Amino acid sequence: MDISILLQVLLLVGGFVILIKGADWLVDGASSIASNFKVSKQLIGLTIVAFGTGAPELAVSITSMVSGNTDMLLGNVMGSNIINILLLIGVAALISPIKINRNTISKELPLLLLTTVGLVFLFLDTTISGANENWITRSDGLICVLFFAIFLYYIIQMTRRNKKEKHKVEKPKWKLGKSFFFVLLGLVGVVGGSELVVNSASTIASTIGISDRIIALTVVAFGTSLPELVTSITAAKRGENELLVGNIIGSNIFNICIVLGLPVAIFGGIRPESFEMLDVIMMVVSAALLWLVARRGSPISKKEGAFMLIVFAVYYGYIICNALEAMA
Repeated sequence: MDISILLQVLLLVGGFVILIKGADWLVDGASSIASNFKVSKQLIGLTIVAFGTGAPELAVSITSMVSGNTDMLLGNVMGSNIINILLLIGVAALISPIKINRNTISKELPLLLLTTVGLVFLFLDTTISGANENWITRSDGLICVLFFAIFLYYIIQMTRRNKKEKHKVEKPKWKLGKSFFFVLLGLVGVVGGSELVVNSASTIASTIGISDRIIALTVVAFGTSLPELVTSITAAKRGENELLVGNIIGSNIFNICIVLGLPVAIFGGIRPESFEMLDVIMMVVSAALLWLVARRGSPISKKEGAFMLIVFAVYYGYIICNALEAMA
């Protein structure tokens, strides 16, 4: 084996080790913060964990916008949101049934669905008005950022409500300062580890002759979702359902409103060059599927998790097959 490829393989393994350990610290620290402040872990999952694990997507988004690669930006957001629900929830449910509380079913999940459907209207607003091409304009980006401000207002109200309500709170693992330290250390681990995994995997793929398009569809899409995936698996193993679900809901809203909306609002409108309606439909379907499964009131079972994974496999298999045909 070539020494350079061997080095990249070692970096890949090292990245996964850092990523997994970082997820451990992140979940422990976030759970301890919730206990210290006597607030629900759902709230911590919606904010600290979700926004922290969304950092790789934001970094890729800004880099893509500056370089003019708009397809990478859109594919990053749509792909990450689909992966976050179908893959992450599916895998977590196979590990342990996921119980979702009533407040999440009645408020946070509909908010996620509304945000996702709203993005579809922003995609199609020019088509509806009679234009020949779809554009995501600066005003669309500003609408996304405004919606995120509304989401933050909801979180503030949720925080106030948590303070008034009496929660059964377990004894915190660490004091507040140490809890925040481990959250920051965990975030550095999951973001840095995922960056190491993506870069080394991309280098290996390029070296052995895999096309850039396949790399973007696989390594980049999965790589930017690695923090959420590892954090969700860790939370599922420990029975931290509120942290798990809050992470996914918060990450998906963050992806749409900030990862997509903020760069467009700052740098200007973009035109999706390889825009496919199937990707947008799947993004809506995944959010709707999670809401429909959760609203029954019973935990998401292993069978339902397996069904989500099958839907994910069919969709992603279709994309990869089309990409391979285009290469032929």
